[in-house]
Amino acid sequence: MTTNAMVSRVENERVLVLERVFNAPRELVFRMFKEPEHLQRWWGPRGWEVPVCRIDFRPGGVWHYCMKCVDPNQGDFYGMESWGKGVYKEIVETEKIAYTDYFSDAEGQTNDSMPSTEVTLEFIDLGGQTKLVNRGEYVSAEALKTVMDMGMLQGITETWDRLEERLNQVK
Repeated sequence: MTTNAMVSRVENERVLVLERVFNAPRELVFRMFKEPEHLQRWWGPRGWEVPVCRIDFRPGGVWHYCMKCVDPNQGDFYGMESWGKGVYKEIVETEKIAYTDYFSDAEGQTNDSMPSTEVTLEFIDLGGQTKLVNRGEYVSAEALKTVMDMGMLQGITETWDRLEERLNQVK
């Protein structure tokens, strides 16, 4: 089974666009982003788990989660927790999810020293396959560089590989 590669590009110096085709119907791919029991099984890079994942899936609702490194081979990251919070802005069932993504703490307080991201996910029906387009807009080119320097691209590549594996399990 061939895995489709993720394609990335930067637009206007501060918008990161990621695209990948998944071998699953659009409704199923959309559901992976909507339901905590699915998100917990694939969200985050390899070696990380999601012990906390609360989702209020509606505009104005909040997605609050914790990623924890459970892989001893990841050195200093092992045992580390990374909390995140998304605030949904727009949801079009099976087609689009728009939210603001923040770094946060366990209580859901946002970390304003880290850049937030305006994220738009588009789910494009390719007849049995789905093209996922993720647009992440940052306040500045510097903010985008900050997250890129943190290894975000590799993290998202691994995360989407795990999504593909999860889709293959539930199809």
